[in-house]
Amino acid sequence: MPDAAAAVAFIACCVLGCCAVSCGGARESGANLPAAAAAVSPVATPSVSPPAATDDTRPLIVAFGDSLSAGFGLDPGQSYPDDLQRLVDAAGYQYRVVNLGVSGDTTTDGVERLPSVLAMHPAIVVLEFGGNDGLRGQPVASAKQNMAGMIEALRKNEAQVVIAGMTLPRNYGPEYIHSFEQMYVDLANQYHLVRIPFLLEGVGGVASLTQPDGLHPTAKGAQIVAGTVMKYLKPLLKPSR
Repeated sequence: MPDAAAAVAFIACCVLGCCAVSCGGARESGANLPAAAAAVSPVATPSVSPPAATDDTRPLIVAFGDSLSAGFGLDPGQSYPDDLQRLVDAAGYQYRVVNLGVSGDTTTDGVERLPSVLAMHPAIVVLEFGGNDGLRGQPVASAKQNMAGMIEALRKNEAQVVIAGMTLPRNYGPEYIHSFEQMYVDLANQYHLVRIPFLLEGVGGVASLTQPDGLHPTAKGAQIVAGTVMKYLKPLLKPSR
């Protein structure tokens, strides 16, 4: 479960921030769902194509997820995967970080995009999905099944998977929220994965670190997210020879 203080602050901003976010660009209308539905990724971005062929032979770390990975609202080079690359380089590890985040994506979209990830043969995948499923009130069981399918396919492809946890605003009700948060715990336990309890730890709910929508990190917030990811990723990284 996410850190209590960070999660409570984040939830408060979700409830307030959703008032300022237009859901018109979301993939689903959000009718008959709680007010915050579809707020994590208010605008869908075009599908991300795999990086062009390169002579760079470093093993890949793929940030595979939605707007929180894509860097929604940030300038090029300011997303958390960009910052993660800088942290990896500074620590002396020889890995290339690839951003395959798409704003608006649900776990179903992740399943559809999975073949392009598998074709890259990543060494590590930071799997960051579920937020849009939860905010749209979709069944947790379906999201969990999609996540499990992605994890199994990635592991079969010899990729190590780091799963990034999220939470939801309190107006979704304690039963649904608990089931949603527990999804990440259950998947991590079932597949013996490294789990980031709350991707936005230290960022969610902090006005100076989030954009006006109250949801997405600013450039400074993205740097903190990268630091959180690096903390959990580092034990998986192999020193350069």
